[in-house]
Amino acid sequence: MSEKRCDISVMVNAERVERPVLVRQHLVDFLREELDLTGSHLGCEHGVCGACTLLINGQPARSCITYAVACDGADVCTIEGLEDDAVTVQLRAAMSRRHGLQCGYCTPGMMVTARDIVVRLPDA
Repeated sequence: MSEKRCDISVMVNAERVERPVLVRQHLVDFLREELDLTGSHLGCEHGVCGACTLLINGQPARSCITYAVACDGADVCTIEGLEDDAVTVQLRAAMSRRHGLQCGYCTPGMMVTARDIVVRLPDA
């Protein structure tokens, strides 16, 4: 018996993606396995550690606990989509200057979260 699939249409890093996905496939797995966007990392797989954080409709979200089908019609932005973003460029330089990157595994999630804080709370 095969798992049920559902067609989705989602903007990923400003590009329309339309394809069938397994209804129980998490967004991070869809991005990594189907689109080869490997910047979002799997850590705890419970939505706690934040390594998989990306933006869904401009809001930070844990992609390890978000189903891909729930993103039908949404705008998803991964760390790869923020490569040339002015705020992210400045944050990347600041993190490097202050040795805030450590091993780098959780860095993409930290960068997406830090960018959200700076954009929402400029005086932070």
